[in-house]
Amino acid sequence: MGKEKNPRRVAENEAMAKTKMLRVSPQKLNLVAGLIRGKKVDRALSDLTFSHKRIAGDVKKCLQSAIANAENNHGLDVDNLIVAEAWVGKNLVMKRGRPRARGRFGKIMKPFSEITIKVRQVEEQA
Repeated sequence: MGKEKNPRRVAENEAMAKTKMLRVSPQKLNLVAGLIRGKKVDRALSDLTFSHKRIAGDVKKCLQSAIANAENNHGLDVDNLIVAEAWVGKNLVMKRGRPRARGRFGKIMKPFSEITIKVRQVEEQA
């Protein structure tokens, strides 16, 4: 009479990782996510390692977490993984301000975002 087991959110040949509260705007983070979409994971890791974007290091940690989830939790082969999906979402926005001329107030928005990376095992072509 216990609760039924929740169904998996991903398929049997997939694994995912999510990183929240990244201190960058979603628009800038989406540029880095677009850099790795559809690539093999070793190529995506090397692209993130040598990227000049500041947030690329945090995206690399999220990708490494997805790879570790695939290997340890789902028993997938690391050599056959590709980055199936990488999507970006909004998170909270810190609102700050600065005094401006004639007694006005200039708004400064400091957005946070989150990234979700899904890796998939593909079969090798003979």
